[in-house]
Amino acid sequence: MENKEALKTKQYEMGYDLHTHTIYSHGKGSIEDNVQAAIARGLSHIAITDHGPGHLFYGIKRKDVPLMRKEVEELREKYPQINIRLSVEANIIHTKNHLDISPEEYSQYDFVIAGYHYGLPHGYCISNWLWGHGLKLGEKRLKIKNTDMVIKALYENDISILTHPGDKGPFDMFPIAEACADTDTLMEISTWHPHMTVEEIEIAAKTDAQFIISSDAHTPGRIGDFEGGLMRAQQAGLDLSRIVNLREMR
Repeated sequence: MENKEALKTKQYEMGYDLHTHTIYSHGKGSIEDNVQAAIARGLSHIAITDHGPGHLFYGIKRKDVPLMRKEVEELREKYPQINIRLSVEANIIHTKNHLDISPEEYSQYDFVIAGYHYGLPHGYCISNWLWGHGLKLGEKRLKIKNTDMVIKALYENDISILTHPGDKGPFDMFPIAEACADTDTLMEISTWHPHMTVEEIEIAAKTDAQFIISSDAHTPGRIGDFEGGLMRAQQAGLDLSRIVNLREMR
């Protein structure tokens, strides 16, 4: 028998998915594959948000961005029934600008989202990886550094969505949520990562921050996946009107 949370998710649908990956970084499908999957799910918007170029393993190549833009423009003509956007999931780091894309590169994208990942220099990567694998020594100091890094990235850049906040290291969620509210940055409830957790949503909900559910799809079959994020939001007691891409089923 289905539980109450599962039944409640059937009352809602995702309006749009603004965090998806393709073969240009860590994904398995093409841009067109993602667009077709989004249309099949009945989404109004789809964004291609491959990993920023600073990632040592999965980052996009800067030379490919014009090719991606050209393909997006062609697909807009081919599929007028859906709004297709080109974005990038920039990587948060602790050096100047606090992102792995420069202010001059912003014009290449329709908007920019950003999150913290392993696999970059200048991001406390080794310390956070060790913390994530059980070595909790220095946790208090690492949390302060991580939190400061994210907040500076939010204030120094125009970031539309903070992706999977709380993932891959210790972070102080309340001041990060306050910064998101102050900078009009949406906080992502991911269905690919476990963050935001129920507890993190409860903490962030005490601020004026707004939220978005994203699939973070690395395969076209996961485009539009939102149910797990919705269930966490419901368990946290979040007012669902604060999730900008959630809509009630007609």
